[in-house]
Amino acid sequence: MTTLRDLLKRFRRDESGAEVIEYAILAGLIAIVIVAGVTAVGQSAGGKFEQLDEEWDAAAGG
Repeated sequence: MTTLRDLLKRFRRDESGAEVIEYAILAGLIAIVIVAGVTAVGQSAGGKFEQLDEEWDAAAGG
């Protein structure tokens, strides 16, 4: 009969699925970096368009 201690030992030694979890964590971190980068670029571009709009209005005399 398998005891709880034997089950815990076997569970601790079992590494199947560990690679999948590692890749999932890595993919999640990469996604976070991509979202942060796209957000930063979008905000920067938005600021440039606002500046261009203000300059356009000033040049048009408005």
